[in-house]
Amino acid sequence: MQAVYNIAEICARHGITDVVLSPGSRCAPLTIAFARHPEIRVRTVPDERAAAFIGLGLAQSQRRAVALVCTSGTAGLNYAPAVAEAYFQQIPLVIFTADRPPEWIDQLDGQTIRQTDLYGAHAKGTFTFPADTNHADAKWHSARIVSEAINSAQQFPAGPVQVNIPLREPFYPKAGQELRFEEVKVIREQAGTPTLPPSKLTSLAQALRDTSRLLVVAGQHVFDEQLVRSLRKFAAAYQVPVVGDVIANVHQPVGGNSEASGTAPMGHQDVFLAVPDASLKANLRPELLITFGQSLISKALKLYLREFAPQQHWHVQAAGPVADTFKSLTRIIRLEPTTFFEQLLLLDKHHFTSSELTTAKANRLTAAADVTRVAPAAVPLGIPTPGSASESTDAADISYASHWQRAEQWADGFLADFFAGQNQPFNEFTAFQHTLQLLPKNTALHLANSMAVRYANILGLDNCAATEVFANRGTSGIDGCTSTAVGTALAQPNRPVVLLTGDVAFFYDRNALWHNYPLPNLRIVLFNNHAGGIFRLIDGPRQQPELEEFFETHQPLTAENTARDFNLRYFPVSTFAELESALPVFFAPEGGAALLEITTDSATNAAFFEHYRTSVRTSFS
Repeated sequence: MQAVYNIAEICARHGITDVVLSPGSRCAPLTIAFARHPEIRVRTVPDERAAAFIGLGLAQSQRRAVALVCTSGTAGLNYAPAVAEAYFQQIPLVIFTADRPPEWIDQLDGQTIRQTDLYGAHAKGTFTFPADTNHADAKWHSARIVSEAINSAQQFPAGPVQVNIPLREPFYPKAGQELRFEEVKVIREQAGTPTLPPSKLTSLAQALRDTSRLLVVAGQHVFDEQLVRSLRKFAAAYQVPVVGDVIANVHQPVGGNSEASGTAPMGHQDVFLAVPDASLKANLRPELLITFGQSLISKALKLYLREFAPQQHWHVQAAGPVADTFKSLTRIIRLEPTTFFEQLLLLDKHHFTSSELTTAKANRLTAAADVTRVAPAAVPLGIPTPGSASESTDAADISYASHWQRAEQWADGFLADFFAGQNQPFNEFTAFQHTLQLLPKNTALHLANSMAVRYANILGLDNCAATEVFANRGTSGIDGCTSTAVGTALAQPNRPVVLLTGDVAFFYDRNALWHNYPLPNLRIVLFNNHAGGIFRLIDGPRQQPELEEFFETHQPLTAENTARDFNLRYFPVSTFAELESALPVFFAPEGGAALLEITTDSATNAAFFEHYRTSVRTSFS
C-alpha cells in the first residue's frame, strides 16, 4: 500500500490542503493516508453528492484544487452532478475513486461497477492507478499519474479529473503499524501567461478606435479586483458600456482613484430589455461585442444580442473551448481578460497621439448621434434627441454609452419606485429585495438556482458593498446549492456566508448539513412557497392544466425540524413586519448558524411578479 499512501504526500506537495471523503471500506487506505497526513485537513461527509458539492465550494472559494475520496460502486456516481458543475465552472477537483481490481469487474462481485472514465465528457481527464505497484516502474508510474492528474485539474481552464484506484485486500494496516510517507518526486507545471505580438495588439486597438458602437459583456467570473479596475479604466478610456450579471462579480467597489465617474458596470438589463420599444433596442445595438467569463443568467440579454446581433463578436479567454452563445462569434482572443484590457490601454497610451484618440472619440459620438436622430422613440428613457428641450450641449450625452447608461438609470429608478409602493401583499420578490438590502458587508453570497438567482439578477447589488456572488450556473441545477455554500462557509470561517434559496432546492439538499463541522458564519434564507413556484412565473407551464400536480412540486414541509436536527437558530416569518424585525438579529455575527424561513403563497407570488412585469412593459405607454 505504500504507493497508495504516497498519494497523500504528492497532494500535499502540490498544495492540496483539503480533502472531503465519504466513509467506505474499499477506500480505507486512502482515508487512512489522508487522515494521518500532517498537512492535510480531512472532512467526512456521508452523502457523496453533498460531499462533492462541499468540495466544490471549498475549491471555488479557496481558488485551488480540493480532493474527493469515495469507496467503490455507486458512491462515485453520486459525485457526478458536482463534477459536471465543476467542469463547466472551471473549478479544480481531484477525485479519487476506490475500485475493485480489474479482474473482478463484471464478475458479480459486490459494490462493483464500471468505474473507468466514470464522468466521461464532464471531466478534463481520467487516470487509472496501477493495481500492483511492487515493481519500481509501476511505483514510478503511480506517482507520475497523480502529479499529472493534479496538474491537469489546475491547468487553465481548470476542472475535475478522476483517478481510479483499484485496491486489493487487506485494506487496513496491522494494529500498531506506523504509516510513513516516503520522499516522493512530483512533477509541477508552471503556468504561462498568454501574450499577443505587438502587431496583433495594434490591429485590435485600431479596430476598437474604428468602432463607434462598442459593448462589453461580462459572464460569470470570480471577483478579481485587478480585473474590475482595468475594466473600468477601459470603459472610461473608450467610452464603452459594460454589462454584467450579478454572478460576473464586476459590480464590487475597488480601491484607488482608477474608477472614472459613470463607468461602473450595468446590471439591470433584465429590467430595461423587457421594455417593448424597438427604437430603444436599436439604440443599444452594438457593432462590436467583447465578452469574457462564462455563462449569463439574463435570458433577456442573450435573446437581445441574438436578435440585434453585432457585426463582430470577440471573446477573450486564455485557453479552452469557447461557446458561440449569441451566434455571432468572429474572433477568439487568447489572453486573460485583465491582460487584454491593460495591454490595450497601454498601447493607446504609448503608440497613438491624443489627436488620433480625440478623432476616434468624435467618430463614436457622431455615429451614436446619427442613431439617435432616426430613433426618437428612445425619449421615454430620458435619452435626449437633437433639438429637444432636454438635449445637453455636451456631445457625450448622446454617445452610444449614454444610451446604455440612461437605460440603466431608468431601471434603477423604476425598481426603487416599484418597491416603494404601498399595500403590497406579502410576497417573495419584495421579501427578497428587503433581504438583499441588509446583507452584511463582505458577504459571500450564494444564490440557489430557480428563482433566487433570477430575483437577484433583476434587483442587482447596488447597495451591497463588497459582496462576492457564487452560483452553480455551470449546469444550473438545484441539487447542490446548499452544499456549495457549506463548502464556502468551511473554507472562509471568518466571513459571513449567506445562501438565498427556494424550498425545492433546500429540501433536495438537506444532507449538506449532515456532518459534524460547525458553521457559525452560515446564514440560510429559505423562501418557502410550498411549491416549485418558478413554474407559475414562466410562460409555458403556467398556462397548462397540469401546472399544480405535475410542475409545481407541492410539498407541506417547513424547515423547523431541519433547523432543530442540525442545531440552526430558526426564524420563521410570514409578514413584512416579522421580516423587518428578524433580519437584523438573523444577520448579526453572534449567535451561530441560522435559518430564516420566509413563507409565502405561490399564487400570490405569481400575481405580484406579473404585476411587476406589466409595470415594466407599460411604463412607457
